[in-house]
Amino acid sequence: MENRPQLVIIVGSTREGRFGPVVASWVEQQVGPHGVFDVEVVDLATVDIPLALPAASPKYAGDDYPLPAGMAALTSALTRADAFIVVTPEYNHSYPASLKAAIDWHFTQWAAKPVAFVSYGGAAGGRHAVLHLENVLTELHAVTIRDGLSFPNYFTAWQDGRPLDPQAPVYARTVLDQLAWWAVALRSARDAVPYPG
Repeated sequence: MENRPQLVIIVGSTREGRFGPVVASWVEQQVGPHGVFDVEVVDLATVDIPLALPAASPKYAGDDYPLPAGMAALTSALTRADAFIVVTPEYNHSYPASLKAAIDWHFTQWAAKPVAFVSYGGAAGGRHAVLHLENVLTELHAVTIRDGLSFPNYFTAWQDGRPLDPQAPVYARTVLDQLAWWAVALRSARDAVPYPG
């Protein structure tokens, strides 16, 4: 495909000993055979994300919003993206503070772009985190994808960097198919008419 949509995979956890990079690496491996996206992985553990935010909202400040230099690579990746996959664990029935801070520093970078979720955790497989993320990203005018991947009890459900469930690549293909449809459709719409959000 010419001018392929850009997919950014975000590793949401910065916790010591985290499993997120293993999951993100496997997801990235599924993107290649799918054949639609150019892919980039952004690991929030490598980004300096301040927790203190400016007084003005990025929605209203526009180009005057004072984004920190340490987040420049993250901001550029989010701006280039046509679609996102957020890889998140579940912390206390929600998602990591690092991920919330990365989301809150940006606004236009999310608007009118599709987001899919790959979660992992204990018995719930990170689904509580995803439910919260869906609410937050909808507020930022992102389009959340219905289907996602969830890995309950990941500590026993993965081996050698891969999920033991043989259907996991099939589920991943479904997620990527839906994400690709929305990525192409929304990019065409943004190119035709500026999003009014």
